[in-house]
Amino acid sequence: MSDPTTTQCLFPDLLSKPVVARFDVDHGSSDGGAILLKAAERRLQLLEGLADCVTDRRDPARVRHEVEELLGQRVYALACGYSDCNDAARLSADPIHKALVGRDPIEGDDLGSQPTLSRFENAIGPRALYRMSETLLTQVVRRHRRRRRRKVRQVVVDLDVTDDPTYGGQQLSLFNGFYDTYCYLPLLGFLTFDDEAEQYLCAAMLRPGTAGCQLGAIGMLRRILRRLREAWPDVRIVVRLDGGFASPRLFEFLDEQPNVGYVVGFPSNPVLEREVAGAMKRVRRRAKDRSETCREYGHRFYAAGTWTHERRVVYKAEVVHHPGRELKDNARFVVAKLPLTPRRAYEFYCRRGEVENRIKELLDGMQIGRTSCSRFWANQFRVLLTAVAYVLMQEIRLWAKRTTLARAQVDRLRICLIKLGAHVEVSVRRIVLHLPRAFAFVDVWQRIAGVAARAG
Repeated sequence: MSDPTTTQCLFPDLLSKPVVARFDVDHGSSDGGAILLKAAERRLQLLEGLADCVTDRRDPARVRHEVEELLGQRVYALACGYSDCNDAARLSADPIHKALVGRDPIEGDDLGSQPTLSRFENAIGPRALYRMSETLLTQVVRRHRRRRRRKVRQVVVDLDVTDDPTYGGQQLSLFNGFYDTYCYLPLLGFLTFDDEAEQYLCAAMLRPGTAGCQLGAIGMLRRILRRLREAWPDVRIVVRLDGGFASPRLFEFLDEQPNVGYVVGFPSNPVLEREVAGAMKRVRRRAKDRSETCREYGHRFYAAGTWTHERRVVYKAEVVHHPGRELKDNARFVVAKLPLTPRRAYEFYCRRGEVENRIKELLDGMQIGRTSCSRFWANQFRVLLTAVAYVLMQEIRLWAKRTTLARAQVDRLRICLIKLGAHVEVSVRRIVLHLPRAFAFVDVWQRIAGVAARAG
């Protein structure tokens, strides 16, 4: 293999002069902007809390990488786009990644190897994972309590499930007929404060491939509601769920919670269809006369056979018009415990679609589906660490408000702010990151770094 520091004339006639590539920059990194991740972690104080959840049974005399360092190494790598544990071999000597976990970027020992990280992943059991999940939830709520200066009128809690296709012999990777593949079904929890546009990830739980939506939902909701009440005793909480979560036990649980409203999708059935038959006829006439999609909103009080009492069911009677096609009936129902008109209640329910954008970021931008370990708990650990990395990216996006990156997806945030070539220089008094002068987002980066440097 050729020496990478040797001058290589790769493209003799590509440009006006020959193009030469030399990999000879000492102490360089392609993740120079990742120092923002360190600032985000300092604001959230996640890694220390997660490390306290792990009982380290290794021989202290042989430990070269502390638990907090291993956690940081993995989380920062995930945030930088290195989803594969094998990437540790390529990053172990990277000066930026060493600095992020507290080591000297030049003289410090290399970071953990891939075998070290794999052993670490497989050593984490369910009790430690539960405590770490609680730490993630607690720190996210605590951060936003400080950020909002305790002033929050309403918090919306969204839970949703996504599919994580699997390829191999992973434990509890089971065939799901709906998704037509072997998979896991992670359950994710998000918080929205007042009228903010962002849904903040606060919980992530891996589940077997055949798990129903309801599995683990009440337990997750119970923990989230408890933390929210501790932070804001009088805040109004609204739980928003799709129809897969609807069950008598869930409704009973939500009805028992003080100062908690909810809007939950509900599947159609013959009884509800008869209740809205009149509305559907009116809407169909209007759609036929106007040659356009028409809809009408209303509500009924309804009790399913398994319910102990009636609940308010909001309906949308809609007839969809497509040019050249037959009119299509589209009746939709949600169970709502909210002081809103039927239309506003249903539109509020529809806004849960924003959570789908956050899930897409987790799947495509953070690779939360990289659950390739054999052990189920090791894969749960990977999901949790990916959630932590995403929380750091959400913090950076929060700092980017009033900039051109205020609503950027995590992929774009990473490209514009993190993936920045840097030469690292260390002196007695400081660490200097030499960054490109011709950096397209220098103003945005400096603005975000200024926000990150301020305490609070």
